[in-house]
Amino acid sequence: MPDLSLIFRAGTMLCALPLGDIVEIMRPLPIQPLAGSPHYVRGVSVVRGVAVPVLDLGRLLGDFDTAAERFITTKAGGVLAIGAVLGVRGVRPEAGREAPSLGGVVAAVGVLDAEPLMFLDPGGVSRMVAAYAA
Repeated sequence: MPDLSLIFRAGTMLCALPLGDIVEIMRPLPIQPLAGSPHYVRGVSVVRGVAVPVLDLGRLLGDFDTAAERFITTKAGGVLAIGAVLGVRGVRPEAGREAPSLGGVVAAVGVLDAEPLMFLDPGGVSRMVAAYAA
């Protein structure tokens, strides 16, 4: 049986993130922008008393802003600003569909309902958070 993943939008992209890598899904919180941040970092937000970087997943995957409908906190740390949450599905990329050229953030590309589905690599996302926080 395929692993359960959260299916959501990031900009115009359809994405999947394994449920096991998600700590919490919440409504967006206020964000304080930071001058000089990479284009994919919206700024910082205070989540449960801790200031954490907020990454715009649409900007990270392409060059389009995400209308932040939800935040996802991940086990890797940091917050992902995402669009609409479409649900939880048992999905798995087909063998041989790895996507190493996408900066390590996308592990593979599949298809869901005739639309490309980006399988996010939680380790790649955590590296982007760590690179910014360093």
